[in-house]
Amino acid sequence: MYRILLTGTALGVALTGTIALASPGHDSSIGQPGDATMVDRTITIEMDEMTFSPEVIEVQPGETIRFEVVNVGRAVHEFNIGTNETWNSHRDEMTSMMREGMMTTRQLNHDRMMEAGMMHDDANSTLLEPGETGDVIWTFPDGGEIGFACNVPGHREAGMLGDFRLGHGS
Repeated sequence: MYRILLTGTALGVALTGTIALASPGHDSSIGQPGDATMVDRTITIEMDEMTFSPEVIEVQPGETIRFEVVNVGRAVHEFNIGTNETWNSHRDEMTSMMREGMMTTRQLNHDRMMEAGMMHDDANSTLLEPGETGDVIWTFPDGGEIGFACNVPGHREAGMLGDFRLGHGS
């Protein structure tokens, strides 16, 4: 006989099929999840070995962008919108995912992630295996210093990050 224990996150996924909200403690100063019906433009971002292309993206306050993120590298990579503070607070989760076998350098173990209730389904990020594509739809704030980074252990430290330059609107 098998027993299934669903944490709040896993239960939410089981009941709704997807999580559309940002994680608890989401810092609204970096913006907010965007509405797919209100996208102003789409930008494709490629993740390779320790680089993003493009590395700098100009955005406008209030603009909603659909980021089509493609992992063209040979390792698991993450596209995560945030700041040094938000990335530092995410570091322990990513290290734990690696240590507990939820991911390796080249693949994700979704079953183990679900068992542990760590689905990595925050609206401001996507975690991808080599060859995978994911979407992040994001509405930008009026100001602040915001960027994007890969939080797979060692990647951001190796320079895998980029910047958003907030324009002044039209």
